[in-house]
Amino acid sequence: MTTKTLTDGLNGVSANDIQHGGTHYKDMTIQPWAVMEAVLTHEEFVGFLKGNIIKYSLRQGKKDSPDADKARHYMQKLKEVKGEWI
Repeated sequence: MTTKTLTDGLNGVSANDIQHGGTHYKDMTIQPWAVMEAVLTHEEFVGFLKGNIIKYSLRQGKKDSPDADKARHYMQKLKEVKGEWI
């Protein structure tokens, strides 16, 4: 299943076009979450996204990493996957 791309008011930018903390995923031919979305059930993929939101939210400030931005990024992707607009 392919995610319908929605935007959240970020000038039409989808979660697939954003990366915080480097370009290591954006530089790949296919992003890891695209593979996960293809091989996991919808419910499993939603759970993966929720787990990362929790992880980055709890980790914020404990590492030299933009974890709050990463949590928001996963929130945006979750809303896109669920077909919700912000």
